[in-house]
Amino acid sequence: MPQERRVTARAYAIGIVTVVALLCEQAGAAGQNWPRFRGPNGQGVSETQGVPVRWSEGDHAWKISLPGKGHSSPVIWDGKVFVTCADAGAKRGVLLCVDAVDGRERWRRQTDLSKYPANSLNSYASPTPALDADHIYLLWPSKDQTILTALTHGGEEVWMTTLSGVHARHGKGSSPIVHGKHVIVSHEQEQKGEGVRSQWLGVDRMTGQIVWRVEEPPVENCSYSTPCVYRDQAGRAQIVFASNAHGITAVDPSTGDTLWQVPSVLGDRVVSSPVIAGELIVGTCGAGGRGKRLTAVAPPGQNGSSAREVYHLQGKVVSYVPTSVVRDGLLFTFHDNGLISCLESKTGATIWSKKPAGRFYGSPICVNGILYGVTTGGEVVVLRAGREYELLGINPLGEKTHASPAAADGRLYVRTFSHLICISTTKP
Repeated sequence: MPQERRVTARAYAIGIVTVVALLCEQAGAAGQNWPRFRGPNGQGVSETQGVPVRWSEGDHAWKISLPGKGHSSPVIWDGKVFVTCADAGAKRGVLLCVDAVDGRERWRRQTDLSKYPANSLNSYASPTPALDADHIYLLWPSKDQTILTALTHGGEEVWMTTLSGVHARHGKGSSPIVHGKHVIVSHEQEQKGEGVRSQWLGVDRMTGQIVWRVEEPPVENCSYSTPCVYRDQAGRAQIVFASNAHGITAVDPSTGDTLWQVPSVLGDRVVSSPVIAGELIVGTCGAGGRGKRLTAVAPPGQNGSSAREVYHLQGKVVSYVPTSVVRDGLLFTFHDNGLISCLESKTGATIWSKKPAGRFYGSPICVNGILYGVTTGGEVVVLRAGREYELLGINPLGEKTHASPAAADGRLYVRTFSHLICISTTKP
């Protein structure tokens, strides 16, 4: 397996960084940043105020054309928006950095890619970048190698590490995350990929050195899920992965050692990412374009209880591709076929289910108690995140999208197949 690493002098020139590294997760969550897929810790929740619920195309704060297609989500840090795009024909990936207020381009960085097989609904720019105060971390997939790279917020390369190429029938979907000193990557492979191994990786965020690796044979159905951080009752951090091969599993962020696991609870392909619902962790799986099982597990308790399944659901409320969102004890699922359901997060009991618009591939977010979900046809469905169904608006974007929205500083950012749009009550 190719394992190469390139580190620039800058990676060694930075002085005392340990304290900063340990505070990165908290800094991204506490401020108005949106540092990874679905925002702080991947939960899709923001308390920013001022995002409108109804608008027309003329109400966009700004709209810019993108230099390629993609399904990754925008990420935001300190007034900058970063988004990846790709031109499959030209075999080129682009990271674009624009001003969060007016959409003015600040810089772009190009990466050469090679062709690899993927689902026609996927893209070469599907993994969402991750951010901390120092760097932006990107995954560029291809058949022969997968590039994990770190850049400064000004676009200067800090390091690049190459992993094995993508061997998955639908392409790449999982995104990197940052926790403390490490960039965490899920890099699962399927059985048809000869000579490759499925991996979960912990990479030093300052140097690109692989610190730990959980490595196993290829699996039947690799996961497209992005992990998140769970903190136990003592406040200790755990990295939670969801996959068909391992169910729901927590590992030590420093070593990769398995802390606990509830296997065989996700019996089909896992595309959605795990969400934290109070003392439970919820994951879903599916196949053939529909969700098949939603599972809620309880991590080990301080009383010595083992990790266990608390409940599971099957049927129309179970989503497949979109990741759910939790608010005030309620679990909101956005189904691929367009159904939106509100469930009791502790029990899974259905409170309401409605279908206000089209299908969903992007995952919903909750902004100051309001749900925003984007249909594949390009409509932003807006609902109140409550026990009563209240549709607040359906706002057309004008073109298709498979991406999840982002929010920061009173603005909503939505990426379509060819544009990046900022929606706000104020214009630059």
